[in-house]
Amino acid sequence: MKKRINFSISLLLLLAIATLCNCGSKKQQEQQDNLQATDGLSGTIQLSGAFALYPMAIKWAEEFRKIHPNVRIDISGGGAGKGMTDALSGVVDIGMVSREVYPEEMSKGAFPIATVKDAVVPTINVKNPEIETIRKVGLTRDKAKQLWNKKYSTWGDVLGTQSKIPLHVFTRSDACGAAETFAGWFGEKQEDLKATAIFGDPGVASAVQKDKVGIGYNNIAYVYDQRTKQPFEGLTIMPIDLNEDGVITDDEYFYDNSGDLIQAIKDGRYPSPPARDLYLVTKGKPTKPEVIAFLEYALTDGQQYANPTGYIELSPEQINAELAKIK
Repeated sequence: MKKRINFSISLLLLLAIATLCNCGSKKQQEQQDNLQATDGLSGTIQLSGAFALYPMAIKWAEEFRKIHPNVRIDISGGGAGKGMTDALSGVVDIGMVSREVYPEEMSKGAFPIATVKDAVVPTINVKNPEIETIRKVGLTRDKAKQLWNKKYSTWGDVLGTQSKIPLHVFTRSDACGAAETFAGWFGEKQEDLKATAIFGDPGVASAVQKDKVGIGYNNIAYVYDQRTKQPFEGLTIMPIDLNEDGVITDDEYFYDNSGDLIQAIKDGRYPSPPARDLYLVTKGKPTKPEVIAFLEYALTDGQQYANPTGYIELSPEQINAELAKIK
């Protein structure tokens, strides 16, 4: 009899716990249903364009949909040129553009909203045989210009040494803000860059990872792991010789982790270009409620995700100026 009573009590306890859990899950589901029912925002937002903005846009979309679950967001890469073309032709609602918007694009209706800052950095393989000298000497604007104009054939040419180790230079094959911005740092345009052309930010990063004597350029989100803040395996950055004296001093080296580089971009120690604003571009002033809400989110609550995702948030003054454009 005692065993039967204990069994009955245990069964009752299990039933009570199950009922409580069921009530809790029902309550959570009711709250979710109520959110979906009361949130009047719905529709679809389509974005395409710059690889530079792709990770940031993905994060914003994830967080935005927690607030507005009835809004679908589709995002694809392809380069800043594609983003601008798609936006102006109406293929997408928003183009992701990682360079300044040209006057001729503005005349066609391009409506740019700056959202975060980013930078392009020269990337090399961490196992480069000349890595120690590279870190001591760095890269000047003139050397970069010579590199991406096929004026150098060995790392000795770049470093001013007797090294006969060959070098392989990579650029982007797609019309993109990274190439335009990087070229702008030494007074050129993307079409002036002469090197082995690779599609996309991930493509260039992969090419450098596989080539011990390679050099390319990448947006910082494709150099540093968001979780560890350290460079991805096989990659490192060739430091920029800011005062062009042939020596990288302690105050010129801030590349060990993404946090240090982001701070250098924030306070202006890393030059602009190749640092720059990143834009979400619509054709004309946006009118779709879901698009307006997404842009406003990126400029307000979405700014908190900039640094963790490898970007630099805008200043309060710039945020207010960009929000005023939308309203």
